[in-house]
Amino acid sequence: MNDDVRRWIAENLLLGAPGPALHAAMLNQGFDAEAAQEINTAIASPYLQGSARLRNRLRKRDWTLSVYGQLNRMRASGAAVERRERLSRDEFLEQYYFQNRPVIITGAFDTWPARTQWNFDYFRARCGDCEVEVQFGRDSDPNYEVNQPNLKRKMPFREYVDLVERSGATNDFYMTANNTSINRASLAALWQDAPTIREYLDPASPDTGFFWFGPAGTKTPFHHDLTNNFMAQVIGRKRVKLIPMSDTPYMYNHLHCYSQVDGSTIDVARFPALQQANLIECTIGPGDLLFLPIGWWHYVEGLEASVTMTYTNFVVRNDFCNSYDTYNEL
Repeated sequence: MNDDVRRWIAENLLLGAPGPALHAAMLNQGFDAEAAQEINTAIASPYLQGSARLRNRLRKRDWTLSVYGQLNRMRASGAAVERRERLSRDEFLEQYYFQNRPVIITGAFDTWPARTQWNFDYFRARCGDCEVEVQFGRDSDPNYEVNQPNLKRKMPFREYVDLVERSGATNDFYMTANNTSINRASLAALWQDAPTIREYLDPASPDTGFFWFGPAGTKTPFHHDLTNNFMAQVIGRKRVKLIPMSDTPYMYNHLHCYSQVDGSTIDVARFPALQQANLIECTIGPGDLLFLPIGWWHYVEGLEASVTMTYTNFVVRNDFCNSYDTYNEL
C-alpha cells in the first residue's frame, strides 16, 4: 500500500465509486484486508470530505455548462456551422464573437494577392532560398503536439515545398503556428500577399498572423485555444470537427488544453461521455474564413495539400488567458 494507491482510492471515491466496489476491485488485484481499512480511513478523512465539497461546487459548474450545451443544441443551426457572405463587423461581433459561436464567412479576403498567386511554383520563386522551420517526426510521436518543441528542423523553403508537392497523405511533417516565430521573418514576402482583414482585425496589432502549410493528411489533435481565432483557408480543403466550450466536461481533458480523444477515429467505447457532446463537423476550402470561438474544442485534418493563415488580432478584446492556470496535468 503506497501513496499512488491511496490517491487512486481518493480519486475514485470523489468520482462516486462506492467503497465496497473499490474494496472488491482491490482484492481482485491482490490486496489483502488492509484495503478495507485504507478505504474507510479515506472516507473518514476531513481532507477527502473537504475535497468532496469542492467536487460538489464543480458539479454545479458542470450543470451550468450542460444547460448552455442543451440550449445550443436546441438552436436550429445547432448541428452545423453557419455560412455567411461578407458579414459586417457589427453582425460578426454581435451574432458570433460575443455569443461564442462559430461561423464560416465567405468573400472576406477575395482581394488577397495570395488567393490568385499562391502555389508551389510561386513559393519556390518568391522565397525558395529562405530558411524555414518545420515540424518533423510527428508520426513517430503519439504526443506530437505536446512535444512539438522537440520536433523542429530547419531547411530551405524550396526543399520543403518540393517535399509537400511530391508526398502522399501524411502527418509526419507540417509547418504550423508553432514555427511562425522564425518563419514570419523568413517568409515576409508571403505576408505581403495576405494583408489584414480590416473588417474584423486590427491592422495596428504586432500580431500579423500564423502560416500553416502541409500535405494532405496533416492533423491537429483535439484541443481548445485560449483566444478567439480566425482560420483563413487559402489553398486546399480541411475537415474541422468542433465541440462547444460548454461540453468541456465530456472531453477527457487530461493536460493543459488537450484532449485524450483521437479526433480522426473517435472511440466512444473508450470515451463514452463524449456521446453527450455536441459534435459539429464542417469542411473549409479556398476563400473560407472560419471563426473558432475561444474555448471550443477542435480537430483539424488536411484533406489536400493546404495553406492556412490564422489570426487572433481582433478589433475587440481577445486577451482572456490571464486567469487561466491549468497548464499542468489535471
